[in-house]
Amino acid sequence: MAAAKKVARIGVMTGGGDCPGLNAVIRVVTKAAITQLGAEVLGIEDGFLGLIRNRMRPLDWQDVSNILTSGGTILGTTNKADPARFAVGQDEHGQPLFKDVTNRVLEHIAERQLDAIVFIGGDGTMTGAANLVRRGVRCVGVPKTIDNDLMSTDLTFGFTTAVQTATECLDRIHSTASSHHRVMLVELMGRNAGWLTLHSGLASGSDVILIPEIPFDLEKVCDECTRRGQLGKRFTLIAVSEGAAPLGGKQVVEKIVHDSPDPIRLGGVSAVLAEQIANRTHLETRATILGHVQRGGTPVAFDRVLATSFGFKAIQLIAEQQWNQMVVLRQGRTEAVPIESVAGQQRTVPPDDPLIAMARSVGTCMGD
Repeated sequence: MAAAKKVARIGVMTGGGDCPGLNAVIRVVTKAAITQLGAEVLGIEDGFLGLIRNRMRPLDWQDVSNILTSGGTILGTTNKADPARFAVGQDEHGQPLFKDVTNRVLEHIAERQLDAIVFIGGDGTMTGAANLVRRGVRCVGVPKTIDNDLMSTDLTFGFTTAVQTATECLDRIHSTASSHHRVMLVELMGRNAGWLTLHSGLASGSDVILIPEIPFDLEKVCDECTRRGQLGKRFTLIAVSEGAAPLGGKQVVEKIVHDSPDPIRLGGVSAVLAEQIANRTHLETRATILGHVQRGGTPVAFDRVLATSFGFKAIQLIAEQQWNQMVVLRQGRTEAVPIESVAGQQRTVPPDDPLIAMARSVGTCMGD
């Protein structure tokens, strides 16, 4: 595809897990493509699966009207379909068989006459997009994830809404912990990054915050629960990331999804910790796993604006024919970096992050 060729048809897809704000991006990408570029837009259904199986549909003005406030994605999504490693069946032992179907994807892109594709997703989606970049597809990335773990951007849309949701849940459990004089653990998402737990833990005034980046000492966590009781605080609220692990120990794995590009599913650390704390302190202890409630619902106003600004920047990049870039937020401004520079990486909480120092200054136990 020649660099000077007019962009007449744009594909847009949402990949990976859903999060609040996806529809806001689809809306602005479609409307801005029509008004700014005079281009057609095709919605690619169910992430990379739509490219693999040639499932696409036209999006016009009416299709994307009144979706700004809706959670989820009108295009659907999946976190399993990686064209470079796509599950096509099972062997005689029941294990998945994988095949590189990238050529099939390229055929479908050519058949649909897509001049560019806007990929809305997290690190897995950007890794898939980078694979297509190397095969000559003109791509633009828009970063989304409630985990806030994409490299090169200060913030991803969906994160702020997830923090608000998680904080509200922690607040509600806080009152129950206080009423029943219990140690209450609330397990939050984030995989190997503790941003969501750190922010919502601080916002809710959690007494203990456990994140993957700081291995915790069980004895110190138990000592904090006991100490609070001795001071007359007859309850303890613990915000724990699903990826948190004890010093010298391993993360708790809920299950392994063998046909997924990211097969490890973390989960259950709160239940393990609750039992250990109860056995050591003899305090009544309960665990709650928030799960997918953190990913659902309507986006807060900030995420609606951020998602819209990201999508608009994506169309600007296409108009300027700046290909193979991902939109990022840096110091309040939307910029762009090469998609390949963020693929296959995770942005975790650095040990010197100011929020950690802030938490310690108000007496929050970080488990170490």
